[in-house]
Amino acid sequence: MAESPEHIFLSGAALQIMESASNSTLFGYREGQRKRFDFSCDLKKDWSKVVAGQTLWGHGGDGIDKDLRTLLHEQDIAAAVYIARHESRNRARLAEVTQDYLHTMPGSLSRLRVFWVPADFDADNEKSRMTVHNLLREEITKDLLLQVVLGGLTPLDVTRFASSRRPGLPLKILSHVKKLGYRNHRHTAKALDANLSALQFETERLFIIGFLSSDSPQGGLYSVTDSGNAMLDICSRLRDYLHGNLGDGNRNEDFEHICKMLGIDYPSIPETDPLLIGDDGRDIQNPTALLLQHVAQANADGSVEWSEPHFDVPSASEIVASK
Repeated sequence: MAESPEHIFLSGAALQIMESASNSTLFGYREGQRKRFDFSCDLKKDWSKVVAGQTLWGHGGDGIDKDLRTLLHEQDIAAAVYIARHESRNRARLAEVTQDYLHTMPGSLSRLRVFWVPADFDADNEKSRMTVHNLLREEITKDLLLQVVLGGLTPLDVTRFASSRRPGLPLKILSHVKKLGYRNHRHTAKALDANLSALQFETERLFIIGFLSSDSPQGGLYSVTDSGNAMLDICSRLRDYLHGNLGDGNRNEDFEHICKMLGIDYPSIPETDPLLIGDDGRDIQNPTALLLQHVAQANADGSVEWSEPHFDVPSASEIVASK
């Protein structure tokens, strides 16, 4: 059966949204082969997260069982995306099927992300296409990219991180742990030339926020979590902003969109604003200003290994094809 214009548009829109988000330079994008899925891609950095999806539009819910079975039995995907027509029979059937998976494959079901599209969507109508594309962009960014690619980072995480009263130190700790690990408080305090009690307090804060993890409930032998790594990457791009190197005209629309969903309104803080310790004029009630102060101070101290913007490297076959 031929795919409807709506089916084709929705599958393509999902890929276009994720590809566009990769322009944030927080991760790379590679479209995958369709094979068993309506769309698939690989989002890469120093990790690889495969996203695959199915689109439900024209068959009235009859194919939901098959679609979910195809998605959830694939072990190698990090997120199973289902874009579906918002109708009561579809919602009811999806609830029945997922209820079965709650008992048989609860781990696989946790990878499922469902995005509902208004039933009156018309792919031949430009206004309708724009409305649905914007809807999907917001939902995919919030419930897929932030949760899967950026480790579940939330606006509250960012605010708690920025609220530290020791500008730069939390970033230094994350960078140090990522590169060298964490032996103990005293060793790390010496390596960072930091006050021992301050180092211990900030490390425990990072553990509570969820940016550090430990095999022990009491902490120690820390490692950086996915959300902690995402925070480091975001701060690295904010450093580029402060240096005027974020992009053409020091702008990056896709990075800005992701940041605003995390409560980071960095364009509201001119890169020329005073941010270092001892400077006057900072708004201590503004989480964005406090976050940029952490970035500026850590950069001035020279003790953070900032991540480079991520750009996807073409595959060998793509290089050969281009010659």
